[in-house]
Amino acid sequence: MAIAPTLQKYLDRNVVYDVITHEPTVTSGRTAQACHVSGDQLAKAIVLRRNGNYLLAVVPASHHIRVTDLKSQLGDDVDLADEKELKRLFPDCVPGAVPAVGQCYDLDVIIDDSIQQPADVYLEGGDHMTLIHLTQAEFARLMADARHFRFSVHD
Repeated sequence: MAIAPTLQKYLDRNVVYDVITHEPTVTSGRTAQACHVSGDQLAKAIVLRRNGNYLLAVVPASHHIRVTDLKSQLGDDVDLADEKELKRLFPDCVPGAVPAVGQCYDLDVIIDDSIQQPADVYLEGGDHMTLIHLTQAEFARLMADARHFRFSVHD
């Protein structure tokens, strides 16, 4: 498998990106190592359930979310989506390789402020062997409609 078809169709409309292939990995940390990029540059997607709907949270791979911060910012009950839900929401992606571009899957996106810092951003392509490389400017343009606030801490 390469880039998830839904993601590729979305990116091909008007996004400048590069594709990086790598050896199969099972965690975002290992993906960053395999591609020789910092975990701060790899955008990790976490799918959340909120009031019966879904939301995609984007944090650096070197961070983990703080649910208490999410709840205080969103003012709602927030939980992690389960594997069954992920398979339904991302039918063309391998489990555990959700792209950090929720817009193409009709999901609202929230972005942790710390992902705004690196000059280059990388994200999963929908399998465990493909990364998408974007400049920070291109990533910011892609995520212009997303809500931004701090909800993660460095591991």
